[in-house]
Amino acid sequence: MDVQRIAAFSQGPKGGNPAGVVLLQEEITTSEMARIAAEVGYSETAFAVAQDTAGSAWRVRYFSPESEVPFCGHATIALGAALGQHQGPGTYALQLNNSAITVDAIPSEGEMMARLSSPPTKSTAIQEQELKDVMSLFGLENGDLDPKLAPARIHGGADHILLPLKSRARLATMDYDLDAGRQVMRKHGLVTVMLVFIETDQSFVVRNAFASGGVLEDPATGAAAAAFAGYLRDAGWPHGGALTIRQGEDMGSPSLIQVTLDNTPGASVQVSGSARPIA
Repeated sequence: MDVQRIAAFSQGPKGGNPAGVVLLQEEITTSEMARIAAEVGYSETAFAVAQDTAGSAWRVRYFSPESEVPFCGHATIALGAALGQHQGPGTYALQLNNSAITVDAIPSEGEMMARLSSPPTKSTAIQEQELKDVMSLFGLENGDLDPKLAPARIHGGADHILLPLKSRARLATMDYDLDAGRQVMRKHGLVTVMLVFIETDQSFVVRNAFASGGVLEDPATGAAAAAFAGYLRDAGWPHGGALTIRQGEDMGSPSLIQVTLDNTPGASVQVSGSARPIA
């Protein structure tokens, strides 16, 4: 079986988050997808089954080495790049487990580009036990949090907890025990915990812990970026219609995520980035 390996949200020839992409003409079993994803070993592998002869519509599922996830942004960007190489530029309809989205394969000289339209976004206030558990996991104290933005539970196709930190240096020290993180994230039904440093109203540096999938940290997390953008909109943040998110810097894999959005509550946001093939 042909597994394409593509780093999404890359910056030129470096960085990005590796994803596996498998394009299929016929479905394979859930256990087979789980086995392949575990063998690939990336934080996610996307399995796409063609739904029409033109290759314009695809049924997509995402698997980490340990579990299936409902939506993965970086693997969708990688899938868009693969479809652009395989089918050509254009807009592709993707049917996920719980929603329907699109991804655009964008022609670009010298690199692959893709843009996804996320599932609907929503956010809720964080619960006391959720906050206590995630703060303890990372060894954070109330004084570490940036008062400009409240911690929250955010969603853009998958569930995440957001913690805004007031120090870039504190963000750089992010560390936690993988097994403890797995327990906390599964207890609260989370895909990742997102730690954010606010540079400007439209520019952010983030780190995403992904213990729920058996991965200590993601270098780029498009699903969390979509959820975060939706949360900023809910909070009345002056987003200006576009956000820049830098991720992976502290783990040596710099990644760049661009998000565009309007002010419609709960609406989809657009997440875009470059992608590069992994030899």
